[in-house]
Amino acid sequence: MTLLGKIKTPADLRALSLEELPTLAGEIREAIIGQVSRTGGHLAPNLGVVELSIALHYVFDFGKDRLLFDVGHQCYPHKLLTGRADMLDGLRTSKGMAGFPAPSESPFDLFSVGHAGTGVSTAVGMARGDTLRGEAYDPKANPEGRRVVTLVGDASIVNGLAMEGLNNAGTLKRQFLVILNDNGMSIAKPQGALAQAFDRVRISSMYTDLKKSAKSVLRHVPGGALLADTYHRAGEATKAMIAARVEDASSHDLHWFEHFGLLTVGPINGHDIPQLVEFLAEAREFDRPMVLHVKTVKGKGLEYAERDATTFHSPPSHTYDPASCRVEIKSSGRSFTAAAADAILDVMERDDQVVAATAAMPGGTGMDKVMPVYPDRTWDTGICESHAMDMMAGLAKTGFKPFFAVYSTFLQRAFDQAFQEVSLQGLPVRLMLDRAGLVGGDGAVHHGFCDVAILRTLPDAALTAAIDEPSLRAAVEFMRTYEEGLSSVRYPRDTCSDRLIADDCPAFELGKARCLTPNVERPDVAVLAFGTPAIHALDARDQLDGEYGVSVYDARFAKPVDRDLIRTLLEQGVPIVTVEDHSIVGGFGSAMIDAAQEMGLDASRITRLGLPDSWIMQDPRATQLAEAGIDAAGIARAIRRAADPSERGVASEPKPDRTTSPATT
Repeated sequence: MTLLGKIKTPADLRALSLEELPTLAGEIREAIIGQVSRTGGHLAPNLGVVELSIALHYVFDFGKDRLLFDVGHQCYPHKLLTGRADMLDGLRTSKGMAGFPAPSESPFDLFSVGHAGTGVSTAVGMARGDTLRGEAYDPKANPEGRRVVTLVGDASIVNGLAMEGLNNAGTLKRQFLVILNDNGMSIAKPQGALAQAFDRVRISSMYTDLKKSAKSVLRHVPGGALLADTYHRAGEATKAMIAARVEDASSHDLHWFEHFGLLTVGPINGHDIPQLVEFLAEAREFDRPMVLHVKTVKGKGLEYAERDATTFHSPPSHTYDPASCRVEIKSSGRSFTAAAADAILDVMERDDQVVAATAAMPGGTGMDKVMPVYPDRTWDTGICESHAMDMMAGLAKTGFKPFFAVYSTFLQRAFDQAFQEVSLQGLPVRLMLDRAGLVGGDGAVHHGFCDVAILRTLPDAALTAAIDEPSLRAAVEFMRTYEEGLSSVRYPRDTCSDRLIADDCPAFELGKARCLTPNVERPDVAVLAFGTPAIHALDARDQLDGEYGVSVYDARFAKPVDRDLIRTLLEQGVPIVTVEDHSIVGGFGSAMIDAAQEMGLDASRITRLGLPDSWIMQDPRATQLAEAGIDAAGIARAIRRAADPSERGVASEPKPDRTTSPATT
C-alpha cells in the first residue's frame, strides 16, 4: 500500500518518519496531476503547497488547532491529508471532493473559501473567540490550548481586506501564525509595489544565509525590543530566521509587517520538509502574532506547470506527451471569454478613449489577449477589485470610457465603489461580467448569482446580457456609447452558441427586447429570457414540437426592462415565463413583476424561473442548469404549466438535496 493510502487522518501522517515524508509528497503530486488531467481543476497552486501542507499537519493538530485558508484553491493536499483521498476521483462534482474548502465535507475545513483576502480576518475572529472561551494556547496557563494558523498565498496578501486583517492581528496578545506562501504568482503575475518588494527579497542575501548571529544588532532595527525578547525565547531555527532578517535589515522590504505588530521571519524554502518542520515546530510555541515567509514554486514537480503557471493555474482536462513535451488542453468550442476579448479589442481599435482593466484575472477574462496590444490603455491591478472599480471611476471622471473585466462573483467585492464612486457620481463605468450564473466545478463559492440583484438598485444603471457572440459584441458597442451611468453585460463560463449565427443581430436599444421567433402572431406562452437561457428556451420550444404556440424573446435588459412588451403581452392575456441564470431573488424576473405592478397590470400570470434560494454545489454546468430547472427540459415543463391551467397544480420534478456533501449524508 502507498503511504497516501495509509493516511485516513493527520494522526496517521504524524506516525510517519521524517524521512518518509518526501515519498508521501511525491505520491500526493502524482494523485493531483492524474486527477486534474482527467477532470480539470486547480493544478499549479496545489502542486506548490504539497510540502508545506504536509509540514503543517505534521507539526500542528488541526483536529484541535485552527487552519484557515485564504485563497482556498490551494486545499487539495490538505484534503488528501485529512481522510478524503477516496473522494478525489469525484473532484469538483457532487459525488466527490469540492475544489475549495468545504465544511460540509470535513471538520478540518472551517470556512468555504473562494475569494481572496479573507483568511487573516476570519482567523483573528477565531483567535478572539478561543481566547474568550478560555481555549486559546498559552505556554503557561493553557499549553494544550488551540493554536491558530492562516495560510495566505497567490499574492492575496495585497487585497485590502488582508491589510485590514493584519492591522487587527497585530493587537492580539496570543499565539497567531500567518504563513505567507510567496510563489511569485497570483492567478497571473502579481502586480504592484508589494509584489516588487517580494521580488527583491527573493534575491536578497537573507535567503542564502540563515546562520549569522544577530544579537548585537537587534536593538538597531525596527521592532528590536520585540525581536530581542522573541530571540531570547526562540529555538535555534527561529534564531536563524530572525538573524537572517536582521542581517538584511537595510533593505526594509518586508519590515512593514512589523508596523502591524507582527514579528516577521524568513523567507525559508517551502519545499524543504525538514526545514519546514523545524521552523514550524518552533513557531508553534510563540505566544504572539508572527508572519512566516515561505518561498514556494507554483506548479512544483510538473515541468509544464512550472513553466506556465498561469495557463495551468486551473486548466480543463488535458493530455501530455512526454516525447514531444506537448500539452493538449481539451476545448469544446469558442468561449464567451474569448469572444469578450475580441469585442474589447474591436472597440479599443475604433475608439482611443476606451481603456480597460482586470483584477488579477487577465487569462480568466480574456484581457491577456488585449493587454499586449494596448499596454498603455490596459491594467491588471492584482487581487484588488475595490481599487480597480475606483480606478475606473477616476478614469471616467477624466473623460475616458473604462471597461472593467471581472468575474461576477468578484464584482460584489466592489459594490460599495460601484455605488459611491461610480453610480452616485453618474459616471459611465462599464462592467464585463464573466462567469455570470452557474460556473460548474468551482461550485457555490464562484457562482455569479447576484449581480443583477445588487446592480438593479443603482439609478440609471443599464444591465444587459449576451446570448451569443454577436449579441455580446452588440452589447459592448451599446455600453461604449452609454454615458448616463454604470452599465454591464453578463455572460457565462461556457461556449458561444451558433444557433442564431446566420441571423442578423440588431443593435441594442435601451430597454428593448429582441424577438427570436417573429413568425408567432399570438402565442399561448411568451418566454422572456435574460442571457443564454434564451437559447435553452428555443430548444424547449423545439421539444414541445408545436404542442403550444411559444414566442421566445431575448430580453437583453434586466434594467430597464421592456415595459411596452410586458404591457402588450399581459393585456392580451398571454402568460409570461421569465428565465435567467441568476438568483430568483431580486433578478430579472423580479424586475418584470415590479414593472407590471407599477403599470397597474396583473402580474399573476408571470412565472419566474431562475436559481433557487438555496446553494447549488459543484457539478458540471449542464447538471447544475438541470437542477435549477433552467435547461431546455425545465423550461418546457414551465411552458406547459403556464399554457395549460390543468398543469399548474402539477409539481415540478423533485430536485436532489444539495445542501450537504455526500460525505455527510
